[in-house]
Amino acid sequence: MSGPLLQVRDLTVTYPGGAAAVRGVDLTVAAGRKLGIAGESGCGKSTLALALLRLLPPGTRTGGEILLDGEDVLTMRWGRLRAVRWAGASIVFQGAMHSLNAVRRVGDQIAEPLLLHGRVTPGQARRRTAELLEQVGLPAARAAAHPHELSGGQRQRVMIAMALACDPRLIIADEPTTALDVMVQAQIMRLIEGLVTDRDLALVLISHDLAVLADTCDRLAVMYAGRVVEEGPARAVYEDALHPYGRALSAAFPRIGDPASRFAPRGLPGDPPDPAALPPGCSFHPRCTAALDTCADDDPALRGTEDGRRRAACVLVGVGDVPGPGAVPAAEAVPGRTTPAPGAVTEAGGPDRGPAEGPGAPETAPGQEPEDGVRSGTTP
Repeated sequence: MSGPLLQVRDLTVTYPGGAAAVRGVDLTVAAGRKLGIAGESGCGKSTLALALLRLLPPGTRTGGEILLDGEDVLTMRWGRLRAVRWAGASIVFQGAMHSLNAVRRVGDQIAEPLLLHGRVTPGQARRRTAELLEQVGLPAARAAAHPHELSGGQRQRVMIAMALACDPRLIIADEPTTALDVMVQAQIMRLIEGLVTDRDLALVLISHDLAVLADTCDRLAVMYAGRVVEEGPARAVYEDALHPYGRALSAAFPRIGDPASRFAPRGLPGDPPDPAALPPGCSFHPRCTAALDTCADDDPALRGTEDGRRRAACVLVGVGDVPGPGAVPAAEAVPGRTTPAPGAVTEAGGPDRGPAEGPGAPETAPGQEPEDGVRSGTTP
């Protein structure tokens, strides 16, 4: 393999009105690997997903680089960008009922990207649609159904079939199991995991559920207020997070067989900050039980651990264990500690929430001029 399939370098996204939705994100995904992105609603996860294929609303300013097979998505001309969407990389939006066209049969919607990319005849598109439906566990006859005639899990399988239609090398799945019951969630996740393995695809999987990400992905990035605040092997981040926010997210999930977590679940008080009015210093310090006095002034860069396998944007990384939720603040224990630990890396921030974390602007219709966001330093 010559290099990573997807490289995100210092990505920034600012919505009209000044909301800094993504702030300096650096991510890398190789073919056949799975990257999970976790965080509360409003932390910038969906904005990041939409930015990867330039699906942001008009007037949005973007900066940095998004290299897909070495090509910068942010500088592609419209014709090249349209060729890359679906064929080079595709996205599975959250909320299939809102993403599918309610008045068109699902088979026609799956066949549409095949026909738009000029790869097949109408007859071949119908046969390919039947194959895709069977690959995702649906009978080929369901191609004649409208979205309202399918269950939530079936609609999500149709979305996955659409994402696979043009054999992309990268799939971005934005909370693909939202609003599904736990049994269907497990089926959808096993389906995605199997398809990624069989086809040697790269997967970017977004979810609120750290347990699902830890079970499915190779690496996990935790986002808060537009930044990546922790990144490392998925199981290690879930079971022993370095950043206080990562620990709080993990502690919010009750452990099976642990009566203490069942009868006394731990949550995280407060909400993520407004991206248009971020607090000074570390954006997590108003909610952090381990905050130092310096956290109100200094916004730490991602710091690497000694083995180089993990990174976290916290002044306590390299100092010792980070207290978990409910612990006594450590301001007196390590006063004023701001020096990066050995092996620290340069800043690689993360994302912030935009006006909403839904599917965002829909794909431009065939023949219509694109209305994606504008790059920093350019005019809309």
